Amino acid sequence: MIRRILLLGAALPGTISPAAGQTAAAPGADIVVTGRGLSDRPGDAAAAVVTIDADRIATNAADRLESVLADVAGLQQFRRSDSRSANPTSQGISLRGIGGNASSRALLILDGVPQADPFGGWVPFPAYATDRIGRIRVTRGGGSGYFGPGALAGTVELESATPAQVPRYLGSVAYGSRDSLDAQGSVTLSNDRGFATLSGAYARGDGFAPIVAEDRGPVDGPAPYEQASGAVRGVIRAGADTELQANVSAFTDRRTRGTAFTANKSEGADASLRLVGRGPWGYSALAYLQTRAFASQFASVDARRTSATQTLDQYNTPATGLGARLELVPPLGAGADLRLGVDWRDVSGRTQEFYSYANGVPTRRRGAAGSSTTLGAFADASLERGPLTLTLGGRVDRWWIEDGRLSERALVTGTAFTDDRFADRDGTEATGRAGAAYRVADGVTLRASAYRGWRLPTLNELYRPFRVGADATAANAALSPERLTGVDGGVTIAPASRVSLAATIFWNRLDDAISNVTVARGPGNFAGVGFVSAAGVYRVRQNLDAIRSTGVELDADWDVVGPVFARASWSHVSPRVEASSAAAALDGLRPAQTPRDLVSATLGWRQDALTASATLRHAARQFEDDGNTRALAPATTVDGYLSVPLTSALALEARAENLFDERVEAGVSGADLVERATPRTLWIGLRLRGSWR
Repeated sequence: MIRRILLLGAALPGTISPAAGQTAAAPGADIVVTGRGLSDRPGDAAAAVVTIDADRIATNAADRLESVLADVAGLQQFRRSDSRSANPTSQGISLRGIGGNASSRALLILDGVPQADPFGGWVPFPAYATDRIGRIRVTRGGGSGYFGPGALAGTVELESATPAQVPRYLGSVAYGSRDSLDAQGSVTLSNDRGFATLSGAYARGDGFAPIVAEDRGPVDGPAPYEQASGAVRGVIRAGADTELQANVSAFTDRRTRGTAFTANKSEGADASLRLVGRGPWGYSALAYLQTRAFASQFASVDARRTSATQTLDQYNTPATGLGARLELVPPLGAGADLRLGVDWRDVSGRTQEFYSYANGVPTRRRGAAGSSTTLGAFADASLERGPLTLTLGGRVDRWWIEDGRLSERALVTGTAFTDDRFADRDGTEATGRAGAAYRVADGVTLRASAYRGWRLPTLNELYRPFRVGADATAANAALSPERLTGVDGGVTIAPASRVSLAATIFWNRLDDAISNVTVARGPGNFAGVGFVSAAGVYRVRQNLDAIRSTGVELDADWDVVGPVFARASWSHVSPRVEASSAAAALDGLRPAQTPRDLVSATLGWRQDALTASATLRHAARQFEDDGNTRALAPATTVDGYLSVPLTSALALEARAENLFDERVEAGVSGADLVERATPRTLWIGLRLRGSWR
């Protein structure tokens, strides 16, 4: 018989077909080319997991990854701004209220590859066009076992779309407020040997003024952006039960911050190869390369906001990430699953900048650089016996921080003001996760987990100073790794395949939490950053004793046969800082940028190809600073989405972000200047979905 390709995405959304398991294909049987990794672990039943399928991704009002992730309450960036107006270095992600300092405390992976910037740990959101993503799985709760180190607060898995999830050709173009343009397109070719996908995306806009109206001066204006990305992905059958997956992607991102001398530029390119075997011995072998370049300017603005002068130009911050992972799945029989493997990741980078400006001209150059490496071995086991599922996993990591250095020199004379070489460091971390799930009745499962994870400081935290407005923060080459211990428990009620209610309670303790600690106020010259004006504060990255966070999470989904669908997510947390010595003033306070409550709720109507939905999001009050002296007001926004079919392949789309133009405060500077996130933004456009196989 003629062999044909079976596309795994034809299974129920968020599930893995049995064909994706470790079963050898019988002679003459259909060949399965999935484009995915190994099957999901049975032990995931013991964890708090939220799945976002391709349909849900496609109907997001902002059509941006960070907005899609906001459907999972508690999954947040360091600031409320999105990737059109935020400083790229503020876009780390975290979960469960353990705070952050712009470096991610949740592990983001795409097709098995870690995605955080190799130098800084932030996420390059413009690199991910939403039509390239077929599924997102968010696992709340840490435990650096299966996916690698860095999953302190949880893991976010992105999977590239397969031919079953998108048609042969897909495209969209929309025009929006403030002369904005948003366009995406992809083409997928497939045959009995595999498939290949070519995709591209482009976005631009004149932007809005980030500073709120009452605080603006003549120097303040809109913050335009221009972003583009492209990707090529190929999946071929390399044997009866083996496939080779190759990915190449690149992106460019340019933004300004609303005043002169605040331009940001990010660029990157990634490549990966993954060989997946689904025979009696399942295996996955992955190798990847990441390159990044980042540049950022900073300005000092006078008290009347009538003039801006340049204070810092980080003109080049290149970084490279290399990694590999090997995973084996031995045949243990029905009800048992074991994953054994090793992984390696090496990152290096440097920052080069001009500073100490006089009459608009830099007088000094600063350079800082370093590298870090982790090498780990892991095991993850699951056992299913009737209604009971048990899971136990652990890993041991060896880490190295090397070649750290900082130099500061006069531009004209070359005189060295600083020429430091930091001591190399290394260590070993043992972490793991254990859990159990028990099905007490059809559709009702109780679950509990205990976990311990760790995260190595990023090169950015160790070596790169930075500024936000008049405020400046110095790096700290002596930072220790962060270590988190936690437990959670909950119940999942799923009476039907697309109806569920999940409730979880948790307790986390993050030891040696890295935070930006306020040390002094300007004016003055301070170590590691130079001059800070009277309107600014001086901070230093330090390890706090701990951050404790307890909370509750609720997630509900209703999408049965019928036109109405609904989903909701609520996260309530109560985090507190434990601090002593130089940071003792922070003891008992809430971590910066951490709201108690985050809510997302969507109500929609779908009839044939006509879809309409509204999404309400609420973020409670949060503090801008570590000292809890500057508060960001709570914000409630409503987004809307409407898709009206014009033909079988073409639809008219209307989207609305922040429909009622709610003021969403994203930051407050030392001079009490308030910065806002995206105001009301309206879009009208066309979406083409044609030629299903």
